[in-house]
Amino acid sequence: MSTRLPSLGRPDPTTAAPSAAPPLSLEERLTLVNAAMTARLDEAAIAYEVNTAHIETKPIDLTDVVTGPLNTGPAPLPDLYPTPVAALLQRAHQRLVSGGWCKDALVDADGARCMLGAIRIEAGGDRHLEADAATVLLDAIRRQFGDDVDSVPGFNDAWGTGRVPMRMLEQAASLADARGL
Repeated sequence: MSTRLPSLGRPDPTTAAPSAAPPLSLEERLTLVNAAMTARLDEAAIAYEVNTAHIETKPIDLTDVVTGPLNTGPAPLPDLYPTPVAALLQRAHQRLVSGGWCKDALVDADGARCMLGAIRIEAGGDRHLEADAATVLLDAIRRQFGDDVDSVPGFNDAWGTGRVPMRMLEQAASLADARGL
């Protein structure tokens, strides 16, 4: 009786080769990494508790340590521009950032302002300075969006958010500074 031993060099043709597992998705890989990291952090927390259990600590009264900040309001921006029109446009931009932007009114019920409303309040009643700032702002708007823009209020009211109007105030401040205004 002879028994035939399988050859080590060739696979048995009746045995199917194992198929490769499909690759894991990004979500599955992140889940595995999260589980591994959670286990490591739990182990580190237990080791910390064991290693520091013998150290005696005295409770601290946190009322002596924790203090709240003083209510000093927002920090003033440094004047980036030495020229009056450029500085006015910069202040108007900051007014919109801190106080809010609105459309269809100079000032809304919440105190938010449009571009022209911010220029007017920051001009402090100086109509000449206000007019110069509005002229430079309209010029900056027309440089970016073409000559179809007829006015600053019309441009302001065309937007749903204040992102573009505020950006235009920044660009107008830079333009006024370049012109020495």
